[in-house]
Amino acid sequence: MRYDEKMTNYANSDALVDAAWLAAHLDDASVKILDASWHLPPTGRDGRAEYAQAHIPGAGYFDIDALSDRSSSLPHMLPTPAAFSTGVGALGIGSGDHVVVYDAEGLFSAPRVWWMFRIFGHDSVSVLAGGLRAWRAAGHPVTADVRVPAPQAFEAGFRPKMVRTLADMQANLASAAEQVLDARAEARFTGAEPEFRPGLRSGHIPGSVNLPFPNLVDPATGSFLSADGLRAAFDAAGVDPAKPIATSCGSGVTACILGLGLHLIGRDDWAVYDGSWTEWGGHPETAVET
Repeated sequence: MRYDEKMTNYANSDALVDAAWLAAHLDDASVKILDASWHLPPTGRDGRAEYAQAHIPGAGYFDIDALSDRSSSLPHMLPTPAAFSTGVGALGIGSGDHVVVYDAEGLFSAPRVWWMFRIFGHDSVSVLAGGLRAWRAAGHPVTADVRVPAPQAFEAGFRPKMVRTLADMQANLASAAEQVLDARAEARFTGAEPEFRPGLRSGHIPGSVNLPFPNLVDPATGSFLSADGLRAAFDAAGVDPAKPIATSCGSGVTACILGLGLHLIGRDDWAVYDGSWTEWGGHPETAVET
């Protein structure tokens, strides 16, 4: 068992591992650990610099900005499968490895990397429940030693059904085939609070539903609520259990928290709008609702 399932009852519990499981597998050559810490620009925090100061022993650093489509003006858009293969292989990860991803906050940017591995065909990937905070709270060690991995062969595929583009989202305005679920804070969703990225309008995609990602998080653990708690949060937001979902947020990071939450309760009829509000809110011809 990779995760203590007491009081959780997840349909897909293998998407999470707990600190005890990871501590017992630190020396397992087939388990590769990645620190995927990333912070919103207004925080002034640097995930790579914090990784250099303290991380789980043996962990590499996954930079979502570096391993992205650098030709795009949008932040951390998905790279090509070839670029992902090269970047992940350089981190010492092979196609047969089990990847464990964590972040400093407990549950923030790690689900984005979990989703990236899955969209590129690698299902043997889990998020560390509670992240670095839970690891340290359990008394496990951290280090500043940075490993230099031997490059491995990693073969990426691609699952287009797991991502949505601007064109997809515009078409959905007319078809309403998918419900759009926005992970941003309510004040940003309603437009009461301005966007911090320059040039973006305030508001949301017309017809979308707001579910701020902290509503899925247990503040005591920094990880997800139980399956019952997740279902209650989705129900409270008005999510239709029978209708497919496109998740969105500011730039495609916390949208993946909603996706992972859906996966934990057994729903895989969802995709991430990669450009999210940075693309939609910055486009001159998209409709905006407040």
